[in-house]
Amino acid sequence: MTKHEIKIAFTDFDSVEELIPADLQLCLEAEKALASSHSPYSKFKVGAALLLKSGKILHGSNQENVAYPSGLCAERVALFHWSANHSDDPIVSMAVTAHTNEFPILKPVTCCGGCLQVMAECEKRQNSPMKVLLYCIDGPVWVLDGVDSLMPFAFFEERLVQST
Repeated sequence: MTKHEIKIAFTDFDSVEELIPADLQLCLEAEKALASSHSPYSKFKVGAALLLKSGKILHGSNQENVAYPSGLCAERVALFHWSANHSDDPIVSMAVTAHTNEFPILKPVTCCGGCLQVMAECEKRQNSPMKVLLYCIDGPVWVLDGVDSLMPFAFFEERLVQST
């Protein structure tokens, strides 16, 4: 028998003002993305922003549907936009934030498992990790170097990958 241990590493900042300028700007871009959230059912808006190597910023917001499985998280909206339109321009970092008038959000909101899996595959596709900033408006920011710290057992099955 072998016992394994997984350690999660992230940096915790008290506020966005402590971040380097590029990370601060990306968090504010994620906050701007909240405006396009379609969340009439949960009233829980989520915004995501991607910084690409070229300097371009892409936005995504959660899109709900009365048939709940038909909606999509902000992270995947942004990542699928990148994949369909900018996959030759690597993702440097991704910021995610949330807002609701229903209750106070006191710590950063983490990504769901489906989004983490897509994030892991995007990193694999571009052959480099992305910095992940989980931003709580008027609160802390958690900064992670890559998706591994959020999802150490991402699903990859090499036999499913077709060689070109």
